[in-house]
Amino acid sequence: MRVTAKSDYALRALVELAAARSDDRARDPRDSPVSAEELGRLQGIPHGFLQAILSDLRRAGLVASRRGKTGGWFLGRDAGEITVADVMRAVDGPLVSVYDVRPEAVVYNERAAVLQHVWIASRAALRRVMDAVTIADLAAGHLPGEVHELTLDTDAWEAR
Repeated sequence: MRVTAKSDYALRALVELAAARSDDRARDPRDSPVSAEELGRLQGIPHGFLQAILSDLRRAGLVASRRGKTGGWFLGRDAGEITVADVMRAVDGPLVSVYDVRPEAVVYNERAAVLQHVWIASRAALRRVMDAVTIADLAAGHLPGEVHELTLDTDAWEAR
């Protein structure tokens, strides 16, 4: 799996929006908008790139914005309802694709057909992690138990 800068930046921006909301303790997320300039500054995200990412996230309903002097960006849904997978799909498309085709649509000859099962299994494994971790988890600085457990395996930290 390759995590793009777009996905990384999108996740970091949403973590900032979730943190801003919890810091402000606002009941309504629209009461604590954060400007794109501030998001970019806080996370070191180039402004033009961030604007494109926020646009993708808005189309997916993950963020919304308000214009004006007190305007800015805010979460479009509760941080506990937005998963890492939701964000990655919004900005980069499917979690797993084989030459831009979803794994269930890939066609191989009989000898290589088992490869499709490798891609499907890979997608299932990614979903177990990416669908389990929410923006609320990230903003709070913790992972769900089953995901945290995976990080305790020293082999997981070894480059291959």
